[in-house]
Amino acid sequence: MKREFFYFIALFLLLGVVMVCAPEKIKAHADTPPKLIPRKVLFGNPEKASPRISPDGKMLAYIAPYKGVLNVWVKTVGKEDDRVVTGDKDRGIRRYFWGFDKRHILYLQDVGGNENWSLYGVDLLTGKARDYTPYKNVVVNVVGRDKDFPEELLVTMNKENPKVFDVYLLNLKTGKFTLVAKNPGNIIGWMRDANFKILGALASTKEGGFNLLVRKDEHSKWKTLVEWDADDSLTSGPIAFTGDGKYFYLKDSRNRNTARLVKMDISTGKIVKVLAEDPVYDVNSVMINPDTRKVEAVLFLRARGEWVVLDDSLKPDFEAIRKLDHGDFTIYNRDNADNTWLIGFRKDTGPTSYYAFDRKKKKGRFLFVTQPELKKYTLAPMEPISFKSRDGLTIHGYITFPPEKEKKNLPMVLYVHGGPWGRDYWCLDPVAQWLANRGYICLQVNFRGSTGYGKAFLNAGDREWGGKMHNDLVDAVKWAVKKGYADPKKVAIFGGSYGGYSALVGATFTPDLFCCAVDLVGPSNLITFIKTVPPYWSAFLKILHKRVGNPDTDEEFLKSRSPLFKVDQIKIPMLIAQGANDPRVKQAESEQIVEAMKKKGIQYEYMLFPDEGHGLAKPVNRLKFFSVMEKFLAKHLGGRYEK
Repeated sequence: MKREFFYFIALFLLLGVVMVCAPEKIKAHADTPPKLIPRKVLFGNPEKASPRISPDGKMLAYIAPYKGVLNVWVKTVGKEDDRVVTGDKDRGIRRYFWGFDKRHILYLQDVGGNENWSLYGVDLLTGKARDYTPYKNVVVNVVGRDKDFPEELLVTMNKENPKVFDVYLLNLKTGKFTLVAKNPGNIIGWMRDANFKILGALASTKEGGFNLLVRKDEHSKWKTLVEWDADDSLTSGPIAFTGDGKYFYLKDSRNRNTARLVKMDISTGKIVKVLAEDPVYDVNSVMINPDTRKVEAVLFLRARGEWVVLDDSLKPDFEAIRKLDHGDFTIYNRDNADNTWLIGFRKDTGPTSYYAFDRKKKKGRFLFVTQPELKKYTLAPMEPISFKSRDGLTIHGYITFPPEKEKKNLPMVLYVHGGPWGRDYWCLDPVAQWLANRGYICLQVNFRGSTGYGKAFLNAGDREWGGKMHNDLVDAVKWAVKKGYADPKKVAIFGGSYGGYSALVGATFTPDLFCCAVDLVGPSNLITFIKTVPPYWSAFLKILHKRVGNPDTDEEFLKSRSPLFKVDQIKIPMLIAQGANDPRVKQAESEQIVEAMKKKGIQYEYMLFPDEGHGLAKPVNRLKFFSVMEKFLAKHLGGRYEK
């Protein structure tokens, strides 16, 4: 349920670029650098990824290339009868799941990165494929599925009104949709109970906050259970109903700094139990038993991911899982009998490894790693860091050094995450490994406005795009220089989405700090960016207005924070890349600053991808972009380049 809610938040969080590992021995200060890791190994398709166990535990599905494009494959557990079951020929499938009817594989796909997701299904018995939502300019998302209702899905669509999402019940056998919840205009998320009824909703407020609404049944009126003001809006939210429908699990930061997991009595609105909390970090994700709907474990993303097990009966499982491999693990899914769990171990110096864990035997069976070719190369550890900002905030982040080099006076790339309401975390980041392998320090910073560190830290980023948020990045560079790690004359800035905006800000606001900048799908003018958001962001505009600015009332302020209006200050070479179909950051955001630089005679390179949206989904495009960027960095920072 948490994932269902935060999908809606993620619609307007501008995303960055990331990916993921058995540490290898790294020789200190060797005479020769490690072998070049081919870009295809880091940025091409994984060999296999995203395994999912079938509801009956007899089949395994996973994503793997078929004719160069990621598709869904299935196999019988214990046999080598792998077969591809989907036929995507373009962008590749990334979002898929088993139908609880045990015979359907379902997946979501858009066209050219436009994010108008359609729902597709493949019947494994007949082999027939079906587009359940053949509608133009409609966004589909799955918000409910349950093993007790195996032939049904709850989905949202903005079919009737492009600005809002209504809820429909889909019958997988007939393909028929039934409207079950109509959006009055302010609902941004829907929650179903254990009986597959939409009895919860999250409504946006005019002040930029959220209200959690509940009702007794589908014919009753909504009542407000919880009110979160704008300060709590991005650190709080609904998780799920309890099995009996009497309580709600919530992430709640009211009257405190960090988001804790609580259990609330729906009849009284009172918190009856605090299930998990931390004084520094927000609750990240929650593991709920699909049958009892009781909370079993909670994950906190500190410097590393750390599970807190709340159900004592599961402690032996978690202890056995920890012994399977090293790294930070995630439980991806489980079969209906709850006998088999699929576990993935994320590492910083190797590919993600997957296991099928037998709960009865407390043993795991290795399945595969995502990118086995990575094991042939020397990878670099991702080291947690922290420092004080100029105004006293503790800023966390990660630094990755080039292997086999002395950590002294090295060229560095400041790699800025997207969102900005997101964060970097410990993992195998292909960009960080690529940069380190080419001879650069990769510095990643969870600047103010990043999530996970409590609402005070997040809210400190309000109206600070290009302001104190950028100051934190500048302070990070100065920290690395003061430590002696970075050569102050060879520092680049790179990012995607908000990170792309930061790269443009770095080139225009602090042009003497960086020697070059790379922007991927970043907005250049905050006024035009906010005014051209997709129609289904309408319920989030108050949040954007509060946290970034209102184009109607803050025009001069937003101009002062927009790189487009400071083009004259650019002194460094620029590389800008854009997806033509980007619904979040329109093509004009890149082209208007490119045109301004062209008129001023400023050195730039511009790459437009006609078949991409907000980011680069297709391997051919990723490889093309990183090839150009690698040559660009080698020219201006002096690192290595794969020809």
